[in-house]
Parts: sequence; structure tokens; C-alpha cells
Amino acid sequence: MTLRTTKSTVTFENFFVLGDFKETFPPGTYEVETDEELLEGPSFSAYRRTKTLIYLPAEAGHPGSTRTLEIDYAALDDALRRDAGSGAAPNPRIAG
Repeated sequence: MTLRTTKSTVTFENFFVLGDFKETFPPGTYEVETDEELLEGPSFSAYRRTKTLIYLPAEAGHPGSTRTLEIDYAALDDALRRDAGSGAAPNPRIAG
């Protein structure tokens, strides 16, 4: 099995929620890491997303206490769309 990992950043202008997490996260720029596995077909190769992580910075008053959450990539797309205020392109602010 061949895996690849992609690192990117996303920026939220407003407070946001991700999927089923009950927590509200503050605006800012977040690092995202996505793992994908290679799917080989008879005439093509493609990758399937297997895991997405978002790295949360330390909270004020708790330096060094960062967290990493495993999230559904679709939930990240939804949160970015809501933050942008429209149903436009799903990944307008994911930078590689």
C-alpha cells in the first residue's frame, strides 16, 4: 500500500465548528495534514483520502498545550464554505 501525506493551511475569518465537535474554534490559520492511499486500476491511478488532521494552536494562558484532531475532510469543506458565507467553491482557502 502506497501512502502520501499532504500538508496545507486553512484560514478562518470567523469562529467555526467542525462536524460533530461540540466546540467552537477561534478564527485564524490552521495547519491541516491529509493522508491518502494509492488506488491502482487497470488504466489509471488515483488516491483515496484516509485521514485528515487539523492542528489547533495553544490556548491563551496554556502555552505549549496544542491539540490535534482527526476530522472528516467534508466537515472541513463545510466549515470553510460557511465561513466564506456562500456555497461557492469548497476549497477556496486551502493552500498547499
